[in-house]
Formats: sequence, C-alpha cells, structure tokens
Amino acid sequence: MDRRRFLLATAAAAMSASRLSAWPAADVELGSIDGSVSGNGFTPITFLEYLASIKLTWAMLSLSPQTLADEAALRAIRANADRLGIKLQLAFGSVCPSSKSFNPQLGSVEAQTARGLRASQIFGATCMRCVLGLDPERPQIDRHIDDMVKAVRGMRSRIVDSGVKLAVENHGGDLQADEMKGMIEAVGTDVMGVCLDSGNPVWMLEDPHFTLETLAPYALTCHVRDSAVWKTPEGIAVRWVNMGEGNVDIDGWIRTFVAAKPGLPIIFENLVSGAPRVHHIYDPAFWDNWRRMPAWEFSRFLTIADHGTPKPATPRPPGKTAGEQKKEDLETCVRYTRDLLQRL
Repeated sequence: MDRRRFLLATAAAAMSASRLSAWPAADVELGSIDGSVSGNGFTPITFLEYLASIKLTWAMLSLSPQTLADEAALRAIRANADRLGIKLQLAFGSVCPSSKSFNPQLGSVEAQTARGLRASQIFGATCMRCVLGLDPERPQIDRHIDDMVKAVRGMRSRIVDSGVKLAVENHGGDLQADEMKGMIEAVGTDVMGVCLDSGNPVWMLEDPHFTLETLAPYALTCHVRDSAVWKTPEGIAVRWVNMGEGNVDIDGWIRTFVAAKPGLPIIFENLVSGAPRVHHIYDPAFWDNWRRMPAWEFSRFLTIADHGTPKPATPRPPGKTAGEQKKEDLETCVRYTRDLLQRL
C-alpha cells in the first residue's frame, strides 16, 4: 500500500471509529416531565406541543385523578403524542399505603395503582414512575418500606400482567440509595425498578454518583438536573440549578448513565431552587433520621461540599413570569445537554 492510500485508509478508519464512539451518545433521546415548566397553564396536549417545538421526544405526565379515570382523554393524549412523535410515561404518586403522600380518598392502593397501570398501557409505556413518600416518612422509613413491599407483593400478578413495571423514584426526603436497592430486591426486579433522579441525592446526604453506581442496574427511566453543594456555618447547603451550573460533575453523571443504560432517554426534571436547603449536620438531632448511613458514604457528599462555593439564586428579571423563567431554564438545559452528548 502506497503512502497516500495508507493515509486515506487511516483517516477513514479514524472517522469510522469516531462515528461509532459518538453514536450511542448522539442517539440519546431527550424529554421532560411536565413539572419542569409548571406555571404556564399547559394541558397535557399543549405540553406535548411545547416539547415538540423544542424537539424533545419523551414526555412524563402528571395527570389528575379525573384524567386517569377517563380512557377517552388518555387515548386523546396518546394520539396527539403519536402525531408529534413523542413517547409517553406516567408520573404516578405514592404506592405506599402508610405514607403521608398516599391519598386514601382516591381509593385503595390496589385501585389507584390499577388506574395508573391502565393509563401506562394506553400510553404504550413499559414503566410507571411512582414514589414512596417525602420527608415526613423518614423517621419511620423502615415501617414504610415494609408496608410498600407488602403492598406491591400483593399486586404482583396485576403488575406482571400489565407489562408495566413500577419505576420508584429515589425521591427527595424518603429513601437513600441502599434502602431503595434493598426494597427493590425484596419485591423483585420483574415488577419494580428505579426512576433514577440525579438531583434528589443531595437532599439525602448522598453523592449523586454513589446513587448512580448503586441504582443504575435497576434504572427504568430517569429525572435529570444539576445541583450545587457547599458548606455553611450551619452545615451543608444544597440547591438545584441549571445543567452545568452545579459542582456535582453532572457531565460525568450523564456519561456514566448513558454508558450504563443505553437506549434510555434523558428526561429533565428541571426544578431550579430558590433558597437552598440546609442540612444542619452539626446539630445532633439532625442525625436521628440518618443513623445507619455509613461514614464513608457521607464522606463522599462532604467532599463535594468542601469544594463547593455559595450559589445563591438569581432574582427573576422584572416582567418575566415564573412560568416563562421555567421554560427558559429548561431550554437552557436542553441546549447544554445536547452539546454535552455531542462531545461524548
């Protein structure tokens, strides 16, 4: 082979390798949960139209009990999503009957879950995001885990028959990653996995990368946003921020997630915080809810805070509504993430 042919062949091989290495990242689809742009008066259908206008192809919808019970309305949402080329998932609520987040006025946990599973079937989804609860559950988290495991085991055949798995979110305030892993394994991965949230770990004293390492094998879908973490005289402050504005290495989180879960979309839950949440780690009473947390896990979170700087909220410009700001924030995150994916 002469020198010219050798150089051409080498260049072609390099280009081919570059395309192959870039392809999985470039092929990642993006979406959003409707809560990212709340305050804009969107109906499910106008939310889908908004997503289509910014070229997102996945939507996670939080629906009222009335809509969940209305198959015609659900089918209309599905028809519009199909027309726009958008895939759907349902953002369901609590499936833990002892949680304060569970609303018994809407029926038993079995009846409510059945409605969510039916809606997810109509949407063509293979998983349904759900939760255990929020902060109030933390003091008795073992009891609530046991109650949720019992409830889901009682619905096993219904869940399996539906073809829709429960994707339990590692929610802000309820379950740490190890607890979530234990609950899933107690129930079985044939019926339960994770809606893996990148922002909630900082509410749970966790390095988001530890949460990812622990729960990625069980991930069925995700919520993505960036976080800022820093030390204060009272303890550790955390804020959710736009992509690229935090200090938890969200770029590395995305890279690891894409490599670990090829084929799953990145679904933004872009909730930019106002005032930070402060973990009062120097108050002994604070640790009542975290007594089983290993020191080595907390040290990873502490290291992030040690390297953080204060990240106060930026006041909203005069004349801009909260809803308009949320749209601007989401679109900023979409641009950032698309650029990141092209560089992977």
